[in-house]
Amino acid sequence: MIEFIKHPWAWYVAGPLIGLTVPALLIVGNKSFGISSSLRHLCAMCIPANIPFFKYDWKKEMWNLFFVFGIFLGGAIAVNLLGNPNPVEVNPKLATELTGYGITHYNNLVPEDIFNWHSLLTLKGFIFMIVGGFLVGFGTRYAGGCTSGHAIMGLSNLQLPSLIATICFMVGGFIMANFILPLILSL
Repeated sequence: MIEFIKHPWAWYVAGPLIGLTVPALLIVGNKSFGISSSLRHLCAMCIPANIPFFKYDWKKEMWNLFFVFGIFLGGAIAVNLLGNPNPVEVNPKLATELTGYGITHYNNLVPEDIFNWHSLLTLKGFIFMIVGGFLVGFGTRYAGGCTSGHAIMGLSNLQLPSLIATICFMVGGFIMANFILPLILSL
């Protein structure tokens, strides 16, 4: 059984399992799936300031914090108990391209040459971690939710704003990966 869980699951198994969270949440208590809202709940819980955005009954949304904690816990268990001890396999063409940018070491699919504490003090690391983090947070707030909320929950509920947001996520990801990322990596 453990060996079955260790191998990647086909899209036709994993996709429907992810998709079934939508009706399950709706049936259980008319809940919406999304991850980014949990940060708002944490801030409302921990910062008792007089900020209107955080003045709501966050206790009604505690289920979302448990859900996110379950995702974190599941990821931790998967990495520590089910992780593959072999080095990460990167497509040879991608490895050759990344070597041209000075990226040669990978740790769990994360390029160690960029994502480490030392590179945070470089222009490239600052752009990736600080500017990128800000843009992800800003975009999530501006779009009214994250990719999981819009693409999984919003599309399944046939919400036009979620369709527009998901198309923008995909177009933005394509532009970033093919045009902007090579510019940043060449710094």
